[in-house]
Amino acid sequence: MATLQAGDRISNYILEQQVGMGSFGEVWRARHHVFGDAVAIKVPTDPQFVRNLQREGVAVHGLRHPNIVRAIDLDPYATPPYLVMEYIDGPSLREATDALKAQFPIPAAVVILRGILRALTAAHEQNVIHRDIKPANILLSCPLEKIGAITEQAVKVTDFGLGHAGGVTTQSIMQSGSMLTEEGRSIAGTLAYMSPEQKEGKDLDARSDLYSCGIVLFEMLTGERPQGTDELHGMRPEVPPFLDEVFRRSYTRLEKRYASAAEMLAGLEERGGAHVVVPAAPVRRGGRLSCPACEFGVGERDQFCIRCGQQLVEHVPRCRHCQGYVQREDRFCIWCGKSLEVFQT
Repeated sequence: MATLQAGDRISNYILEQQVGMGSFGEVWRARHHVFGDAVAIKVPTDPQFVRNLQREGVAVHGLRHPNIVRAIDLDPYATPPYLVMEYIDGPSLREATDALKAQFPIPAAVVILRGILRALTAAHEQNVIHRDIKPANILLSCPLEKIGAITEQAVKVTDFGLGHAGGVTTQSIMQSGSMLTEEGRSIAGTLAYMSPEQKEGKDLDARSDLYSCGIVLFEMLTGERPQGTDELHGMRPEVPPFLDEVFRRSYTRLEKRYASAAEMLAGLEERGGAHVVVPAAPVRRGGRLSCPACEFGVGERDQFCIRCGQQLVEHVPRCRHCQGYVQREDRFCIWCGKSLEVFQT
């Protein structure tokens, strides 16, 4: 396939900057040629992976949740083929953990894990197992310097391309790697975050993603990945005991793990309580409202800053079915389409 460069046009989008490169493709930041909206575009670099791009687009398109990077457009038959995704203007969790090491704020780690688990709950309900949960696949629409005030709204899980969806295993063009087991079965993912059953090439269920979540939690709080019988409290004494329990019940043998992402989320909230956000009201400058955290322009009805994720209102209504963020006057959820007769806040 032809080499892409800034200024090239794909469909309605003008490429601006390459933001990712994998074994099988590239990711570019691009803008709509009329509206100027920023998007991320995935393009395979080898024709044999076009089918994988199509599978990824179909899998992600069915996952409509505020904590999952949204699929916008797909054309596997174009030249070049492409998948258009929501663009997240912020660092990955990989960049955040590398920058902060063992100084990662504990409340922020809890909020981020909750956002990941909400995304996985929605995916698992649609029979999609991610299979490559790791810091690089968690995007944060929040500047690093504001990480201590991050909200769940700012946590976005991406790259479901390795996921098992409806009996079809998809392979991402940004796949981390693939290998063979001793029995000759192919497995894909990132070895350091794989569950034991995934490393062995066995059939997976949703609990495999929870094992990876345990590793991500440990790394956020200690700056390192767990080894053997490591415990959070032993590595970082100020970590509250309930997080050790959450870690132990995810980073363990399959039969001892949480049964689902929803159960792990419930355990996290029950033991640690809900993260209390004390919002700062928008600031009005020259007749224009701005986010108090990043000074980006916001609207009168905005509940979060679309740039950094800062919560702007005291009470945020959520759909009681999918936990999506909605407006109080909405009659139906824009994420799952169900009635909003009763809000959950």
